[in-house]
Parts: sequence; structure tokens; C-alpha cells
Amino acid sequence: MAARGIGTLGGMNAARHDAGRDRGDSADLLLPLWRALVVFRVITYGFAVFGVWTRWDGIRNPAGAVIQLAVMGVWTVIASIGYSRHWGRRNTRLAVADLIVTIGCMYLTLLAQPLVDIRGGASVLTSVWAAGPVLALAISRGRDGGLLGATAVSLALLSLRGFDNVSKVLSNVQLLLVAGLVVGYAATTMRRANARLREAIATESATAERLRLGRSIHDGVLQVLAQVQRRGTAIGGEAVELAALAAEQEVALRNLMASRPISGDRGRIDLCMLLLPLATPRVDVVVPAEQVLLPTATATELVAAVKEALSNVDKHAGPEARCWVVVEDLGGEVLLSVRDDGSGTTPDQLLRAGSDGHLGVSQSIRGRITDLGGSVTVRTAPGEGTEWEMKVTTA
Repeated sequence: MAARGIGTLGGMNAARHDAGRDRGDSADLLLPLWRALVVFRVITYGFAVFGVWTRWDGIRNPAGAVIQLAVMGVWTVIASIGYSRHWGRRNTRLAVADLIVTIGCMYLTLLAQPLVDIRGGASVLTSVWAAGPVLALAISRGRDGGLLGATAVSLALLSLRGFDNVSKVLSNVQLLLVAGLVVGYAATTMRRANARLREAIATESATAERLRLGRSIHDGVLQVLAQVQRRGTAIGGEAVELAALAAEQEVALRNLMASRPISGDRGRIDLCMLLLPLATPRVDVVVPAEQVLLPTATATELVAAVKEALSNVDKHAGPEARCWVVVEDLGGEVLLSVRDDGSGTTPDQLLRAGSDGHLGVSQSIRGRITDLGGSVTVRTAPGEGTEWEMKVTTA
């Protein structure tokens, strides 16, 4: 019974996996191209058969032509099944195998016609069927794959026709190259659109779930935390510490509810979503409504510099000091300011702190921004707080 139960559970998991894979395939914008390739393979095989039938009397060895058509037919079935399944589309192995088999079938024409006849003008019996792997590689690997397939098939055709007869096959070579380029560019564009569609769907789902959780949190947890904060402050004594903790958690939950997707595009990330979790009852984080996308390394270093600035506020600005972290998107640059209303200091004292071995300012802040090719400005005075301005490019 246990074994059967485990087997049943495994079957259910496999079924779920297959169902998820099928849903992913149905959302794949490249799927129509793969289906068109299967139709192309079948139709062009029919053209090859018809071409052999119309030229039957001119073929030196008809048995060789039959063998060639049989091999082409078997491979057409295999390739069509593969391109109709997920395993045949997920990598280039089948497309590469298709290229190798197709070139082999082109050379099988030698079973039906001597090389002298082919170079004298006899047809290569694969005909337009030989363009199949060019399209498959273009769909699978984009422009480069299409050019690779077109070049390989063209070289095979030229080796059969003879390089002295380039002018006779030039139109076929041109068609192969154009087909590889056009389909490759189309496949690349559709693949990018497919990635963006998946990201948009994931973002929409995450936003809907966040709103649902936000309503639940607002109706329950946030109200309880607000009540604890008010009652703790009113009671005083040790309850004040509990009220402060409740206030911190309320801010953290509100930031979580207001969060948006953190991921960006092509190795870039939203700086705002890295900074929002730094908000506390004493620290306000103000960001633009739109994402501020930066290279991941740049955004990480900026956040580290901000954390060091906030650490300095905790250590030197005073227990009652408040702090503001503000992000401004200036187009090609990002201006990040960290300002507090604490006790402040003097520029000379900042310089002496670095020379005395306190490296938070010189290395953790200035050093990071300088390494990013940015600039740092600090304004401070006794009793007037401190403001850091860090500016970096968005490239």
C-alpha cells in the first residue's frame, strides 16, 4: 500500500510537472514558428518526392533515389515529432542533428546520380527540403544559428555542384542566407517579447497577491501594532520599549506592503527597492514612483554607502536625530542624499577622523562612490546636522 501510495504521488507530481510545462509551452511565442517548421518539413518532403517522380527517367540509378527518399522520409517523421515536443525545442541538439542528417541526405544524391552529372546540371534530389535545419537553427539560436545553418548547407551544395559553378547555385545560397537571417531576427525578437511577457505576468501576479496580503495585514496586524504602540506609550515605563518595537515593525510591514518587484532587465536592478527596507521610525526613505534601474554592482555599492552613512547617524548624530534618504533620477545620473538633523560636525573633524584610522567616511562612503566613477559632497556644521550627496551615472 505504501509503495503504491508513493507511486501514485510520484505520478501526480509528474502530471503536475507536465501540466506546468504544457502551460509554459502554450505561452511560448515561438511555438507558432516551430509548428510552421514542422509543416515546412512535411510539405518540402512532398516536393522532393514529386521532383524525383517527374525526373524519374533521367535518374541513372532509381534504386539509389528510392533509398535517399526513404532516409529523408524517416528523418522527416523523427524531426517533425521532435519539433512538436518540448524536448526537441528546449536546446539545439535536434537542430544540429537535423543539419548533419540533411547534409548527409544531400550527399546521398550520389547514389542516384554520378557526381559528373550533378556538376553538369542534374538536380540535387533533396531540393528545398535541405532548408529545414537552417530554419530550425534560426528559431533555436537566432541570427547566428540561421547563418551557421545556411553556411553549412550552402557549402555542401557547392561541394556537390563544384565551386566552378558558383553562379549556378548563387540564388539558392542567397535564399538560404536570407531565410536564416530573417527567421533568426524574428525568433530573437519573439524570444525577447516572450521574456518580457513572462515578467509582466509574474509582476501582475505578485502585485495582486501583495494587494490581497496588504488588505489582510492592514485589517489585522497593522491595527494591532498601532494599538500596542499607543498603549505602550501611554502606560510608560518598560512598555515604552515594547511600543518602540511595535512602531518599528509597523514601518517594516508598511514598506513591505508598498514594495514593488525588485528585478530589472539585463543585469540591472531597482535601486529604490533596495533602499526601502532601510526605513525605520527614525529613517524616512523617499523614492520616485518609477523604478531607478542601475547595474547590480552599482546599486549594491550605493546601498552599502547609505548603510554606512546611517551607521554614522546612529553613532554620532544623537539619540533623537531623524534621517532622510532621498533618491532623485536625473536622467543619465542618480542623486542619492542622506540627511540628518543631528548634532553635526565640521569638515575638519571629518578629515581628522579619516587620518586617525576611522575609515567609514574615507573608504565605506567616499571610496565606494569614487570606484563607481561618481562624486561625493558632504555638508555639515555643528548643530545643523549632516548631509551626504552621492551622484553616479546610470550607465
